[in-house]
Amino acid sequence: MAIADQPLPSLRNRLLAALPSGDVAKLWPQLEPVELEFRKTLQRPDEPAGSVYFPEVGYVSRLASMEDGDSAEIGLIGPEGMTGLAVLLGADRDSFELLVQMPGTAMRMDATAFRKALDDIPSLRPLLNRYALAHFEQVARTGACNGRHHIDQRLARWLLMSHDRTGSDEFPMTHEFMSMMLGVRRAGITVAAGSLQKAGLINYRAGKMRIADRPGLEAATCECYGVARRAYDSLIGLPAGTSRPYWR
Repeated sequence: MAIADQPLPSLRNRLLAALPSGDVAKLWPQLEPVELEFRKTLQRPDEPAGSVYFPEVGYVSRLASMEDGDSAEIGLIGPEGMTGLAVLLGADRDSFELLVQMPGTAMRMDATAFRKALDDIPSLRPLLNRYALAHFEQVARTGACNGRHHIDQRLARWLLMSHDRTGSDEFPMTHEFMSMMLGVRRAGITVAAGSLQKAGLINYRAGKMRIADRPGLEAATCECYGVARRAYDSLIGLPAGTSRPYWR
């Protein structure tokens, strides 16, 4: 049976779920379910985007690369969002890398078909434009937070953002990865993670992170986490029939 003839499943990507059912039906034949493989590069800097992705489980990092070979994460894209903002905004590429940091699944769409859908489906572009604004809010908050707040607070914020997008209290994590994502030395990550673990907020060992006390972790972070989440929910709205944010 062709995918277009199949009943539409429960959508796990919040943007797709926010579309009217009739518009989802129009979009559905263009969407291909794919695996998000750990450490797979979905988009290289300054190369044309061939596809856009709507993650369902797991997340993708937007990375800014430096001349010395280091990279720093500037944003996370999980089930709340999509890749391909350059395509949405009328370009075909940007200067950032998209790297799968937490494996999962996504719905993939050819970039040419996506551009056509933006013109053919009236509800699509306004929704995704609001998502773009919410994502840029996240990026801006990340920059401000990394420049002003203590590493313990920054690590708590980033762990909450990861937790939101994994669907599990336990997920793979290494000191090297956390160091790259926060742009700090591994020694600083060791101290900050040890502080959060001593407080009973996380359990971390052998490359595995477990969130042991989410309310406590939320209390330990700065205001940046809550500001970005509230901005997203304000711009995108809550799922129909619910009173809680989508992520947690």
